[in-house]
Amino acid sequence: MKIAIVHEWLESYAGSERVVEQLLEIYPDADVYAVCDFLPDEERGFLRGKVPTTSFIQRLPRAQRWFRYYLGLMPLAVEQFDLSSYDLVISSSHAVAKGVLTGPATLHVSYVHSPMRYAWDLQHQYLRQARLDRGVKGALTRWLLAKMRAWDHASSARPDVILANSRWIAERIRKTWRRESTVVHPPVDIDGFPYRPAKDETYVIASRMVPYKRVDIVVEAFRAMPDRQLVVVGDGPEMTRVKAAAGDSGNITFRGRVPQEELVALLQSARAFVFAAEEDFGIGMVEAQACGTPLIAYGRGGASDIVREGETGVLFPEQTAASLTEAIRRFEALPIAPEACRANAERFSREAFRRRVRAEIDAALAARAP
Repeated sequence: MKIAIVHEWLESYAGSERVVEQLLEIYPDADVYAVCDFLPDEERGFLRGKVPTTSFIQRLPRAQRWFRYYLGLMPLAVEQFDLSSYDLVISSSHAVAKGVLTGPATLHVSYVHSPMRYAWDLQHQYLRQARLDRGVKGALTRWLLAKMRAWDHASSARPDVILANSRWIAERIRKTWRRESTVVHPPVDIDGFPYRPAKDETYVIASRMVPYKRVDIVVEAFRAMPDRQLVVVGDGPEMTRVKAAAGDSGNITFRGRVPQEELVALLQSARAFVFAAEEDFGIGMVEAQACGTPLIAYGRGGASDIVREGETGVLFPEQTAASLTEAIRRFEALPIAPEACRANAERFSREAFRRRVRAEIDAALAARAP
C-alpha cells in the first residue's frame, strides 16, 4: 500500500507529534504531509529522516512565528495536498488535518485529538483569554471562528473512520460533528517513568501555569491544610496569581521548571499526583500512574478514562478547593496499591496504541475489500 500521514503543523515534539511518531512505527514507509514544518533540528528524530511535504503557508511572510495567525487559510492549504495516489491516508487532527480531500479508492482514517476547540464549546474561553471578547478585533475573530466552525462541520464527513483520543473527545465529536468514533487512547512512554512502590508524604502537581489548568485551586486547598506538603512544578503566565493564592504557606513549595529526571523522581516518590484541569486526555496523569503513584483528579475530561475510582485514585466533581479538599480526605482513607497504578498505566503504552490503531485500520481495509 501507498500511505500518507497528514499532520497539522510541526513546531515542537509534543503530544500530537508522539502520535505521528507511533504511526511511523506502524507504517515506516509512509509519506508525511503538514501545513507547515518549523521543527528544530534536535527534535526531528521521530520523523525518521523524512522531509514532510508542506503547504503554501510555509512560505508566507514570517510564517515561522506567525503561522497560527494564518488559521483562516489552513482549510484551503490542506485541501491543496494531492493525495490521489494513496491507498491509505491517516490524519492526525486537532484543527484542519482531517479536512484533506481523498477519492473513493482511498481509505481515510482520522485520529482526532479534538474538534477545533476554540471554534466550538471553548470559543468564549479562548476569546476572554486572548482579550478578544470585545472591540473590532473581537468582532473579526468571531466572524473568522464562525467561518471555521462551518468548514469544520462540513469537513467532518470526509474521514471514513474516526478514532478519538478519549471518551470525552468521542462525546465532543458526537456533539459537534454528529459522527460516531472509536476511542483509541494516545501513546504514553510509560517506560520513561519507572515504577517505584515506596512513597513519601508529599503531594505533587506538575503543570503549565495557564488559567485552565486551575493550579490556583490546588494551592488554595493545601493552604487550608497546613499539615500536608505540596510541591508545585511548572511555570507560566499564571505563576504570580498562583503564588498569591498560596500566600505565605510553609507547606507549599514552588520548584518552577525542573529537568526530566527530577520530575520523574518527584512523581515516583509522591503520595499522590494532583490534577485539577479539564483535559482532553492528560498524559501527565498516566506518567504518574506508571510510577505507581495514585491520582486525585478533576472528574471531567480524560481523567475519567484514566482513573479507576477507588483503585488507582479518586475523582472530585467540582473545580473548587472545597471539592478537592474532600477528595484528598477520601483518598487518604483508601488502601490504594502502587502496583495497581502501574498496571493501570500499561493500558496506555505505546505498544497498546500501535496494536489498537493497526487493528482498527486493518478492520476498515478488510471491510472495503471486494
